[in-house]
Amino acid sequence: MILDLDSLFPEGLSDETVAAVAELLNELANQWESRYFHRIRAYQARAQSDLFDPMEPWRRTVTD
Repeated sequence: MILDLDSLFPEGLSDETVAAVAELLNELANQWESRYFHRIRAYQARAQSDLFDPMEPWRRTVTD
């Protein structure tokens, strides 16, 4: 999926609009992370543990 950034980020917005959208996006991201914090961290821990075998840490999994 290719996004048209020009339509997402139009020129000519007022400073007030830009600040309001930034505040909204920041609050949305904070609420998302707050709600799903444990799931995000669990996923990151699984992804990190897949990088190497704790019993043989010198053997790393190669990913593309």
